[in-house]
Amino acid sequence: MTIIVKIENNRSIDIFALYRYTMATAYVLINCELGSEEAIISQLKAIAGVKEVHGTFGAYDILAKIESPTVEALREIITWKIRKIEKIRSTLTLMGIEGQS
Repeated sequence: MTIIVKIENNRSIDIFALYRYTMATAYVLINCELGSEEAIISQLKAIAGVKEVHGTFGAYDILAKIESPTVEALREIITWKIRKIEKIRSTLTLMGIEGQS
């Protein structure tokens, strides 16, 4: 924690505490039904916590980056929002390691 003290004209003192705050991050690789990619990408972009969405070539169809204050909140987003989208066949989740970004 960092504490900053601001004094102006010897009249008032403002104290601010700054906390190093990091978000839990996950990357979700998504397989979906053929032709449903654009609709799924649109739905993903509407979910709170989804920061980036990209269509991909290769073994997976879509890559989504999710950020949340806690790992538990990430799990909730992935389990109850992303995996429930119609026409998503499967997902693979990669959790980010704090301090290795």
